Amino acid sequence: MKSFLAKKGQVEQKWWVLDAEDKVLGRLASKVAVILMGKNKPVYTPHVDTGDYVIIVNAEKVRLTGRKPQNKTYQTYSRYPSGQKIIPFARMIERHPERVIERAVRRMLPKSGLGERMFKKLKVYKGPHHEHAAQKPVKLEL
Repeated sequence: MKSFLAKKGQVEQKWWVLDAEDKVLGRLASKVAVILMGKNKPVYTPHVDTGDYVIIVNAEKVRLTGRKPQNKTYQTYSRYPSGQKIIPFARMIERHPERVIERAVRRMLPKSGLGERMFKKLKVYKGPHHEHAAQKPVKLEL
């Protein structure tokens, strides 16, 4: 018996909506990364995008555990002298809460072109409303 390998367009991709209110950031991100990669499906194939679309709402209400809300920082570097920026978690969640979740999920996906396509299937919204009602997303509980 031959092994099953999914082909592009052969796998149905569903839409899921997930409420991030009072969810721990890392646990949420790891579950979302598994869904985006398609590892929760029996037809998972490593070289084919078999994952589903995920919509995350209430990104500003995600939480961290322990002392991480005070200690966690986000760093960027422009490769110029004095080009390093360090942004504390409190300011990042206040200004761009969707970037906090996007960055956590993106770093759990493959670092390749396939990983980029998987990441494009993630939609994160600050508040409780999203623009994807036409896709009829199914509510997902973690």
